[in-house]
Amino acid sequence: MTLLSARDLHVTFAGRHGAPPARAVDGVELDIGAGEIVALVGESGCGKTTLARALLGLVRPTSGRVVFDGEEVRPDARALKAYRRRVQLVLQDPTGSLNPRHTVYEAVAEGLRIHGYTGDERAAVAEALSRAGLRPPERFFLRYPHELSGGQRQRVVIAGALVLAPELLVADEPVASLDASVRGEILALLLRLRTELGLSALVVTHDLGLAWNIADRVAVMYLGRIVETGDVEQVLTAPRHPYTRALLSVLPEAPGDPVILSGEPPDPSRVPPGCRFHARCPVLASGEAEQAGVADACRTEDPEILDGGPHAQVACHWARATAPA
Repeated sequence: MTLLSARDLHVTFAGRHGAPPARAVDGVELDIGAGEIVALVGESGCGKTTLARALLGLVRPTSGRVVFDGEEVRPDARALKAYRRRVQLVLQDPTGSLNPRHTVYEAVAEGLRIHGYTGDERAAVAEALSRAGLRPPERFFLRYPHELSGGQRQRVVIAGALVLAPELLVADEPVASLDASVRGEILALLLRLRTELGLSALVVTHDLGLAWNIADRVAVMYLGRIVETGDVEQVLTAPRHPYTRALLSVLPEAPGDPVILSGEPPDPSRVPPGCRFHARCPVLASGEAEQAGVADACRTEDPEILDGGPHAQVACHWARATAPA
């Protein structure tokens, strides 16, 4: 069962000083199933965070729809407040996410107060902290963020999301600011929450190793659009898009030499014609696309937008031309 869907989603920002508008999200179809963890991966500036914020209603889409549990998410304040109780955000930097003047108790209880919770607030806060791995929870009630380790602060942020009993977490680089020794603990926590609570999650990351460890499915994003998606093992063991291959090649355990992409990602206000990756594509540069008879298509024809479903898909003329029959 699909819990959250993006349908033909576009987010465009006005250009400065007469520049063309920036197409930060440029036609995205994405489904997240109930109880599923999806990793959204790509290099910095590809539109991952903007897409996540649009799914949460924090950025208003220029066009397209976000559908949650069968109903379109409306932009009015009342509808968004009800929606955000069911979909919660976990930010990258726990230090920046927490008010240094608020105790742990106040930080976790804030969501309950915003949404007018009428039950036992103390019990709800204690349960959320306990689920986030801070036990006994009462020991943390009166502590301030500066008195906690980085991992404990991230657990407080997660507890603040869990206290509202959401159905979906959107985690934006949830372990990027943590020490390596703590990252595994936070990832294990997210997996345990999925098992115990049936939570779904969209994990935004540039780290394909993290995606391998936590996700059921992966969506690879480049210049505002998803270019490859599918089961995490299938995509990360047999990538079909040259961009995915390049991202994987720089992992420490990857066989062979790293693939060094030429140049920087294009400006989203000047998306190139044809395949948006073609100017940096090693397959086109090496002549392999020419041999497959698709070089002209790479330069002039935009691959169709992937439909967001759970099956493996790739937006690449060469990958499709060379796929086994």
